[in-house]
Amino acid sequence: MEISAALPAFVITLREGFEAALVVGIVLACLAKAQQMSLQKWVYGGIGAGLGASVLVGWGLWGLLLQVATTDGAYAPVFKQILEGSFGVVAIAMLSWMLIWMTRQAKSLKSDVEGALQAALQDRETAAWAVFSLIFIAVLREGFETVIFIVAQFQGGWLPPSLGAMAGLTVATVLGFLLFALGVRLNIKLFFQVMGIFLLLIIAGLVVGVLKHIDAAIALFAQIQTQYQALCISPAPACVLGIQLWDLSETLPDKQFPGILLKSLLGYRQKIYLAQAIAYVLFLSSVGTLYLYSLGLFRRPDVPSVKQP
Repeated sequence: MEISAALPAFVITLREGFEAALVVGIVLACLAKAQQMSLQKWVYGGIGAGLGASVLVGWGLWGLLLQVATTDGAYAPVFKQILEGSFGVVAIAMLSWMLIWMTRQAKSLKSDVEGALQAALQDRETAAWAVFSLIFIAVLREGFETVIFIVAQFQGGWLPPSLGAMAGLTVATVLGFLLFALGVRLNIKLFFQVMGIFLLLIIAGLVVGVLKHIDAAIALFAQIQTQYQALCISPAPACVLGIQLWDLSETLPDKQFPGILLKSLLGYRQKIYLAQAIAYVLFLSSVGTLYLYSLGLFRRPDVPSVKQP
């Protein structure tokens, strides 16, 4: 099994799954406190429906990608690269937004969920549906983000990232059980900070991969439509990525240890071109800075007020 595809999916699913587990645990605790144990079945129903919907979305996207990949048309390879690149862009946008937004909302997560649940319990006729919807949306949101990432990594095969995702979901479930059922004290803040750093680097690696798909799509299109060969402005084997900065295929291959771990967690590639390096640095410097601000590590210095005479 290719660990470079399984390990990132494990990290992302662990973080996303634990976030969903927190929501589920808070809801179950609130229902127990309010003596509304009969509504717990709707919580489990929401979990099952959210997971099922996520799998269906993944299956649909995977089927679309497989259909394009097996088409005999001349432009099928181009469309395949465009589609994979598009999934990667969506995954980058969603995971980056989730990383920053969730970090900012983490402090109010418990109060927000409790407030929404208390409001739902006011109307007994719709309470069950409200509980189901709350859990369903929470699970589907996290599941959809994970599925998009897995599909974006489909070129490496669907089995490794799927197994990594299932392992991450299992560990997240165990952590949630330890926290809420057994009362084990966990440093949730530290957990999300560490996972956030790994996730930030994994997304940066996804940026590098998206540029590779874009480059391949343009190169394939230029081969079919020879009048557009001028689109390739970089020396072979690249097309629009600029000069090659390094080729460590012999020294540190990204399909063997330790290169495979660096590829999984840091976005390392054995071959890197100028555009990929620039995009990697820009992503980390921009989204990474926003993430550190959301953690409260960077704060603007207080500007003393100037008294008017």
